[in-house]
Amino acid sequence: MIALPWTFLALLSLGYALALTYGHLGWLSAFSVFLLLVAGAAVRQREIPFVRYLGHGLFIILALALATHWWPGFQSGQVIAPQRFTDDAVPFSMYLNLDKPLIGFWLLLVCPWIVGRRSLRLFLPVSAIALTLSAVLALGGALLLGVIAWAPKWPDQAWWWLLNNLLLVTLVEEALFRGYLQGGLSRCLKNLRHGENLALLLASLIFGLAHAGAGWQWVLLASLAGVGYGLAYRFGGLAAAIVTHFGLNLLHFGLFTYPMLAG
Repeated sequence: MIALPWTFLALLSLGYALALTYGHLGWLSAFSVFLLLVAGAAVRQREIPFVRYLGHGLFIILALALATHWWPGFQSGQVIAPQRFTDDAVPFSMYLNLDKPLIGFWLLLVCPWIVGRRSLRLFLPVSAIALTLSAVLALGGALLLGVIAWAPKWPDQAWWWLLNNLLLVTLVEEALFRGYLQGGLSRCLKNLRHGENLALLLASLIFGLAHAGAGWQWVLLASLAGVGYGLAYRFGGLAAAIVTHFGLNLLHFGLFTYPMLAG
């Protein structure tokens, strides 16, 4: 019997329950859940490796559809209407997504190895060092590129942002990009001399490419931040990666232009 990461599942469930109070699920969403169950069953069986690979392939396709909000049947509730947090920022709005968190549930239930358990005594120092590195690379780079500026603030909607970002965004993204991608690539490349380093860099690049919609600057900055998150995961496990990612997002939100300067 596999040992499930109950703390992460509880946090994700709390966020999902909150999202359900402001949105609702249509019947078409059930089909995505069914396919996720099929993918999970295929991955968990050990008799036929080819079927396991097909299960991972199906999950990746479903993850792309859910992360890009392509799959119908998910009516996420808007909790922050379009507005500018500072006069020089682009308008920002926020929904409590009901589709993307399913990726996190699947990963935590089907692939609990993504947690990457590490010594608790390393958690705080690893998180602090990784957050410092990520802030210097990503926020420092953003300042140099002129996409953000110094803008300390704490708007009334900040608590909505905080809950959403911690429970439904960073937890899911780190489970996917660091736990599943970086962790999975590390397993595949373990026989290479620098396999772990290559896995970290590839996962960071893929994370950066996921931000391509915001422009090349954010691809670069997200990739640099991903290096910090990847180091946190490698030496501190999933919890350290989540804390590092959330910490950087919180610094960005509270101290700088959010999400970025208007063109």
